[in-house]
Amino acid sequence: MTEISAKLVKELREKTGAGMMDCKEALAAAGGDLTRAVEVLRKKGLATAQKRAGRATGEGTIAAYIHHGGKLGVLVEVDCETDFVAKNEQFQEFARNLAMHIAAANPLGVRPEDIPAEVVAKEREIYAAQAKETGKPDKVIEKIVEGKLKKFYEDNCLLQQRYVRNPDLTIADCLNELIAKIGENITVRRFVRMQVGD
Repeated sequence: MTEISAKLVKELREKTGAGMMDCKEALAAAGGDLTRAVEVLRKKGLATAQKRAGRATGEGTIAAYIHHGGKLGVLVEVDCETDFVAKNEQFQEFARNLAMHIAAANPLGVRPEDIPAEVVAKEREIYAAQAKETGKPDKVIEKIVEGKLKKFYEDNCLLQQRYVRNPDLTIADCLNELIAKIGENITVRRFVRMQVGD
């Protein structure tokens, strides 16, 4: 078994914010490889998030972000299970960062089902027309359309977007990591983004 140094545990803790024992276990599971250990912690966070997903979220916060000059503003509601967590600094910081991300990335909805059906139908129509231009068979065209639609969701659904402050992570990854750290179900309920003249 690989000997895990305290320095390596500290480095992983600083990088992920996970607990000391979790970092030590992740490094042991990854054979001392820091990159693989981060992946182990992210998978553990996802498993924790899935376990807590069914629990009611009746508390939370509404975070606001107003861009310099007051021309762009965002309100986002992030819910949790208890008032105690709603007041937690990490939870509040996540909500504030999420509001800033929404201002920068301009998502159309939180999840794919939040995007209006007519918008999705229009995109599908455009992708199909583009794919037909290639002269490929219908089966291939449908695969091309599905691939482009998947990319559309990644670009326009908040939870699937790459986090502007760390493009290695999606917003869902950041949310799952927070759930694993805090130990409560947390959901992004809704947001509104307003821009002067838009």
